[in-house]
Amino acid sequence: MKFDVKKIAIMGVVAAAYVVLTISLGNLAYGGVQFRISEALMLLCFYRKEYCYALSVGCFISNMFSPMPIDMVVGTAATVIAAVAMYLIGKKAEGKRRFPLMIAASLVPAVANGIIVGIELFVLYGGIPLWLYMAQVAFGEFVCVTVLGVIIFGLLEKNRMFMKLVCFSDEKKNA
Repeated sequence: MKFDVKKIAIMGVVAAAYVVLTISLGNLAYGGVQFRISEALMLLCFYRKEYCYALSVGCFISNMFSPMPIDMVVGTAATVIAAVAMYLIGKKAEGKRRFPLMIAASLVPAVANGIIVGIELFVLYGGIPLWLYMAQVAFGEFVCVTVLGVIIFGLLEKNRMFMKLVCFSDEKKNA
């Protein structure tokens, strides 16, 4: 995989957008029910593996502002797992009906974060059953990625300029 200036710039913008969208929501982005609107950007991983790097970095930086410092490791690990799985689903979607696979990919962050961050919250805070922490985190992810993200990306996929930018389609085939 070759990173040129254009890709690096796009990855930087994506990582920065994730950070800004996360920390601008304050407490809504951290805790039991997390509504990170920035998680809708995870669907970019469905298109290109480079976004796995950008969103992992964005998540790590965002988690520096978490009330739980361990979130920089645990929360970012959940994001990395979800991002890679979403990319692999997207790779299978090449040349096929993409929308059903996009919906499947959008569920991955809810599962990964629900389980991993749910366990993290349970270990750190206790007080409620583990399944409830998992359900709360998964619910927030589902709303932000599957409901909001799929609607946004479903509409944006119809825009050729957007798809050209997201998929780096002006790359030279032999580069």
